[in-house]
Amino acid sequence: MLIVNALAHLLVDAVCAATLFGLKSGAEPIPLLLLYNTLAFSSQCLVGQLTDRIGHWDKLSAAACAFLGVCALLPIPAMWKAACLGLGNSLFHVAAGSVTLADSGGRAAPLGLFVAPGAVGLMAGTLFPVLRPVFACLLFAAAALTLFAGRRRPEPPEPQPRSARWAVIVLLLAAVAARAIGGTAAYFPWKTTALASAALAIFVFTGKAAGGLVCDRLGARATALLSIPAAALLIAFCGGSMPLSLLGQLLLNLTMPITLWLIYRELPGFPGFAFGLPASVLWPAQLVGQSVAGAGEGRWLWILLSFALGLFAIYYAVKGEKTREKAD
Repeated sequence: MLIVNALAHLLVDAVCAATLFGLKSGAEPIPLLLLYNTLAFSSQCLVGQLTDRIGHWDKLSAAACAFLGVCALLPIPAMWKAACLGLGNSLFHVAAGSVTLADSGGRAAPLGLFVAPGAVGLMAGTLFPVLRPVFACLLFAAAALTLFAGRRRPEPPEPQPRSARWAVIVLLLAAVAARAIGGTAAYFPWKTTALASAALAIFVFTGKAAGGLVCDRLGARATALLSIPAAALLIAFCGGSMPLSLLGQLLLNLTMPITLWLIYRELPGFPGFAFGLPASVLWPAQLVGQSVAGAGEGRWLWILLSFALGLFAIYYAVKGEKTREKAD
């Protein structure tokens, strides 16, 4: 099921990007992207609460894949298409993310392997919008595979109820926002070709995929200490070097599945809400990061401060978790 959802994730982001960048209409691209990103990201918190009540995440994920394939192929007005793509994207991420969280067995590795292909899909759709019909047809196949795999998936054990520590959750959300601000504020003068964009997507993919595996092996705190300070320095001061920038992006994205995993540990009975909550802060944080990117020489300070906040949030969350385990 994890493999099916990971491949579907790649196709979902590919078909959305290919459709948006391939639109040929009188609509302005900026309003379309604003509408799409707002619905695709910031609605996940509400969609997650809804899917936690409905359940049947496999069926919802398959429905989202089919809906996105239809939206990509139908000749509907650009603004309506952007809105439908955003809502379908939101539903897929929450539903498939819920399955991944529920089946993770307390490990972070499945989360990283699920979220990582999105970077490759976004790159593929952006660079090759002409492949939109191919992506859409593959999404229909992914919908069928999701239903088939869902019927064969054993039900995960019921999570043990626990009280959520909202101070920890807020700090982890701040860490998610900080990572988005720092990553978006980075300036890469070498990113001028399709090959460079593809290389960046591959390193982001590798970082996210490896993050959960490293966390399971070394622990969240050690992984954060090894990755965040080095990523902050590389991104803040080495943006002109392609190899160092790529390494910085890999290290930055190691923490992506960690924050998601830690939030779910606070909300084990609500996988949709736990997955959608951090996604909801990504888009506003990226807008802030774009503003910081225009700060010129002063942006290095914003990058360092945002990464320091992210490191503190993960450290505090893990420390508090150990304290609670001792008390129990």
